[in-house]
Amino acid sequence: MLRLSILNQQGWIGNWYFLCFFWGMVLLLHGCASVRPPSNIENACAIFDDKSDWYQDMQKTYEKWGVPIHIQLAIIHQESHFKHDARPPRTTLFWFIPGPRPSSAYGYSQALDDTWDWYRIKSGNRWADRDNFSDAVDFIGFYCNHSAKNLGISKWDARELYLAYHEGHGGYKQKTFLKKAWLLKVADKVVENAKQYRAQLAACRDRLPR
Repeated sequence: MLRLSILNQQGWIGNWYFLCFFWGMVLLLHGCASVRPPSNIENACAIFDDKSDWYQDMQKTYEKWGVPIHIQLAIIHQESHFKHDARPPRTTLFWFIPGPRPSSAYGYSQALDDTWDWYRIKSGNRWADRDNFSDAVDFIGFYCNHSAKNLGISKWDARELYLAYHEGHGGYKQKTFLKKAWLLKVADKVVENAKQYRAQLAACRDRLPR
């Protein structure tokens, strides 16, 4: 009887380990799926078909800060291509030794460390993470809202909002972007993406979450 009891205990322990391993793998795979970028980032409807909760997050940001969804999408497309852990590529030393990154930009919004800390304090969202989509779009709305208030930029002006987003409010006031031809081209690309996203959203508005 004692031997049977021991065998039963061993079997129960084995099943317990198996169940822990199984559910651990399920949670791991679910986590990987939840942070992967959408399969088609060029189409707003496809993005929200893939990530329906993202639409609700962006709609909340629009209602809270007044920054349209298509502009939120265009900024994230340019900054991180919808990668939750995006970082600037490392510099190289002697053409092959990995060096430091050019900035502390991180996450969907590519916010810098200091700018993110400022947002968390000013917005009250103290536990916000840059690799959390809901927090990232709230940051974009918050920052663009400040751009509108402090710089007089329309919240529907994708080009000027992006320039202020990239250069910072101080840099925008000093018009540092005028010395950066490459940045002006990038801003024009953001405008085109915003227009495209806006047209796509109009076409699939009826099937988006309400």
